[in-house]
Amino acid sequence: MNDPLFKTPIEYLKGVGPQRAEILKKEAAIFTYEDLLYYYPFRYIDRTQFYKVAEAPPDLAHVQILVRLKSFEVIGEKQSKRLIAKAYDDTAEIELVWFQGIRWVEKNLKLNQVYIIFGKLNYFNGKAQMAHPEMELFSKENVTKGNLSLQPVYSSTEKLKQFSLDTKGIQKLTANLLEQVADKIEEVLPRYILEQYKLNSHKEALLQIHFPTDNKSLKRAQTTLKFEELFFIQLKMLRSKLLRTYKFKGNVFAQVGDKFNYFYENLLPFSLTNAQKRVIKEIRSDTQKGIQMNRLVQGDVGSGKTVVALMSMLLAIDNGFQACLMAPTEILATQHYHSLKALLKDDFVEIALLTGSTKKKERTILFEKLASGELAILIGTHALIEDTVQFKNLGLVVIDEQHRFGVEQRAKLWRKNVIPPHVLVMTATPIPRTLAMTLYGDLDVSMINELPAGRKPIETIHLYETQRLRMFGLMKREIALGRQVYIVYPLIQESAKLDLKNLMDGLEVMAMEFPLPQYKFSVVHGQLAAKDKEYEMQRFVKGETQIMVATTVIEVGVNVPNASVMIIENAERFGLSQLHQLRGRVGRGAEQSYCVLMSGVKLSKEAKIRLETMVRTNDGFEISEIDLQLRGPGDIEGTQQSGILDLKLADISQDQQILQEARKTVIEIFEEDPDLNLEKHQTLRKFFSVKKNGISLDKIS
Repeated sequence: MNDPLFKTPIEYLKGVGPQRAEILKKEAAIFTYEDLLYYYPFRYIDRTQFYKVAEAPPDLAHVQILVRLKSFEVIGEKQSKRLIAKAYDDTAEIELVWFQGIRWVEKNLKLNQVYIIFGKLNYFNGKAQMAHPEMELFSKENVTKGNLSLQPVYSSTEKLKQFSLDTKGIQKLTANLLEQVADKIEEVLPRYILEQYKLNSHKEALLQIHFPTDNKSLKRAQTTLKFEELFFIQLKMLRSKLLRTYKFKGNVFAQVGDKFNYFYENLLPFSLTNAQKRVIKEIRSDTQKGIQMNRLVQGDVGSGKTVVALMSMLLAIDNGFQACLMAPTEILATQHYHSLKALLKDDFVEIALLTGSTKKKERTILFEKLASGELAILIGTHALIEDTVQFKNLGLVVIDEQHRFGVEQRAKLWRKNVIPPHVLVMTATPIPRTLAMTLYGDLDVSMINELPAGRKPIETIHLYETQRLRMFGLMKREIALGRQVYIVYPLIQESAKLDLKNLMDGLEVMAMEFPLPQYKFSVVHGQLAAKDKEYEMQRFVKGETQIMVATTVIEVGVNVPNASVMIIENAERFGLSQLHQLRGRVGRGAEQSYCVLMSGVKLSKEAKIRLETMVRTNDGFEISEIDLQLRGPGDIEGTQQSGILDLKLADISQDQQILQEARKTVIEIFEEDPDLNLEKHQTLRKFFSVKKNGISLDKIS
């Protein structure tokens, strides 16, 4: 919307004023005319249907009845004060009750008048009753005026209602607004697209979403607005990819040199899977084009992403560049450092670790080596972003678990070289294809969908609290075979005390079942100091303890091939992707591994689906699709902070068809007219000419 009218502060709209504006801003994030225009109803009520008191079905959410008001009185004192009115039609009497706003309602009621009442019908002692009904005086004119067939219902809050901004109040303001701005609403999509998909104009879609003529018009308006939302996300994404391809030159990794070949032939401890080989080929091809690479590598825990990242780094080193790997936490960074060190053997390539804990003296030496180019690979946390970290020639950045880094943080890494480094993003959270298309539409996506040879699929068992003895039996059997066990308790965010109590109670039961000195425990929880956590973990890694009991999930990110059992207590409290991530902590060795999901007997429908899915499949991609359907895209890890999924109507799990069509259309547009110069694409060109604040998304992944 380019017309300045849409940016008008909401207080200037007829019927708002300063006080109401303040509450609209706080409670509904409505600051301007435009914000109100896109504040859509979340459902609609059919107001054409009238019932009789005696015949109205009590199971309906709302009913509408015509009644005559017989009497009303205020009874009770203080908290129990209420207004009771009696009304009737030709079938029965109904009692109307108000507990709030009593004075206002009492002042406006008129005896012996006919009212349209609307609300939820209840029965009390066999009598019909309605609490806080919506009421309006009946008149023939009332029934014919305005749109009664599908009345919009808007989200409201108690505070908004205090300013008469209930659904009716918001409806009134929206009607005022549309009256004022309807003629200024411009088209956002090219005409040929509207015709191709039989969509409404933008103006018609907005009018119909707020005040639909009928069900058919509403459906068409919803489809139009969903298509627009998904289309413009794809347009932004694919254009930034195009710009990067044209504008940002990338370093060329022309040769596969000695380091890469020596590692592949002599140091690699296992054969690469076909999936790993395919992804390395894709990276190799990207880095030869002279274009800056932005590639997302998805793969389950244990699928071998780290080796792919390492071989890509060796490719950079062979071509005279440095590489860095950024992980979201110190524990993960340290783990990456040790596992890469173990793979590379001593002195093959100089590699260092930089985290918040790195001592000042070590930092000084590290920075010197980095600036001179002597240090080839640097692994670290956010510390890598600091201005003091200067590379001689950074050629490749590997980011582990992208969704934990903000756009600004990634941009800082990006600026560490004159020619931007290639970016390889790794995630062990399999992302459904539709979500990946939306969130990472500007990244090329590679999938490692194959486990290394010799890995046995993890066997997952769901046990109820009453079957705990079976769990103890499995633990004892595996420990007797020399293996180790994880026990994880859920993190109940509201209360660290509660987490600890849960864990300590559980530990008490375990200690009785697994007594010293035969069995030893490592205990890790959020209340421990970092060095104590590290100490406890190292004991488990070294095999000094057989059982690791933990609350927090990330703390369990240690790679212990000897751990063969993962027990998840109160498994119903975890999300699907979390359960799948935890399960991936075992099954790292060649032995058969187990994941035991312990739960209470009473389970919600969603919890049942989650646990059944875990037992049925080990496929992270299938699990992520089900997770998306259960939770919706807003909750899938990381999508909220990305700020890209600002969807008001479209739902990625439900509207996959619309998403595919929108993406296909955008691809066709850029194939025909990459610079959007054609006359028919001027509306789209205008979309990009409006200046956006902040860092430009077309400059980073």
